[in-house]
Amino acid sequence: MTERKTDAQRHHDPTVRGFASDNYAGVHPEVLAAIALANGGHQVAYGEDQYTEHLQRVIRSHFGQTAEAFPVFNGTGANVVALQAMTDRWGAVICAESAHIHVDECGAPERVGGLKLLTVPTEDGKLTPELIDRQAYGWEDEHRAMPQVVSIAQNTELGTVYTPDEVRAICEHAHERNMLVHLDGARLANAAASLDVPMRAFTNAVGVDVLSLGGTKNGALFGEAVVVINPDAVRAMKHVRKMSMQLASKMRFISAQFEALLARDLWLRNARHANTMAKRLAAGVRSVDGVEILYPVQANAVFARLPHDVTERLQKRYRFYFWDEAAGDVRWMCSFDTTVEDVDGLVDALREEMGR
Repeated sequence: MTERKTDAQRHHDPTVRGFASDNYAGVHPEVLAAIALANGGHQVAYGEDQYTEHLQRVIRSHFGQTAEAFPVFNGTGANVVALQAMTDRWGAVICAESAHIHVDECGAPERVGGLKLLTVPTEDGKLTPELIDRQAYGWEDEHRAMPQVVSIAQNTELGTVYTPDEVRAICEHAHERNMLVHLDGARLANAAASLDVPMRAFTNAVGVDVLSLGGTKNGALFGEAVVVINPDAVRAMKHVRKMSMQLASKMRFISAQFEALLARDLWLRNARHANTMAKRLAAGVRSVDGVEILYPVQANAVFARLPHDVTERLQKRYRFYFWDEAAGDVRWMCSFDTTVEDVDGLVDALREEMGR
């Protein structure tokens, strides 16, 4: 009789590295340790645990005394829950044409949230008051979805970063028109590290009402959070979260991860490292003849244009994605565990393939 194996088995080669997404990285050891610490014994389910209670104090230390965190499973869930709670059934959300909620969430804001997205083309992924006004009209027109929320991303889907003054101008402009402001902060830590300011400097300090706070891209195993800064901006958050299938029964394991990231400086250390690796990658890529950097490298993303055949050969050596295959645009992402050797290896491989 064959002995049955019960030990866990490793099914991947941990030496394989890539630049496809910061989601490809593993879990930071300090976060894994926090999950283990939260394990054992019984804690009340559905967010009534001591870890989620303590998380609220940590969140307020970053985002002000009115802030409240609602942990959820993932980034799309955070965005959909936040935007549903901020809008009426006839409401619309103004966002950049390149925004994640428009391009990469499979229609979830529309299909699950029942929202209308009013998109605006931008050169660098960033909205401005003038661009917002292209869609900010028709509040009394019953034939048009009512603009109620402006959603921006920090950093943007194109890797660019809003300054605190730019976010303030958007918030003031939106509030003057009785609209709320949502900030998709899947990579909020990278933006703060890039600007060298606290996260509050471009969130609660400048008028953001609600934000989606990312953890997975910055060293967490799973989990994001909706952070409500302005309590008057939402309705029935707990009910919306449950209705959207984003209420975790064992929420302590999401909350423990955010505590590990945010209670001290792990969030910042991870983000600074990822950003530094992206700048090193960009500098190396610029030294390769025939390769064009497309956008300012302000966080942990590098966008470039190179010949299609070079990309296909390079993808066999390092995994990464086309951003616009027809144009030859690609995206390289750095993470908290990207090494100097990873970056230099990609640059060397790119130089070799360009020279073929």
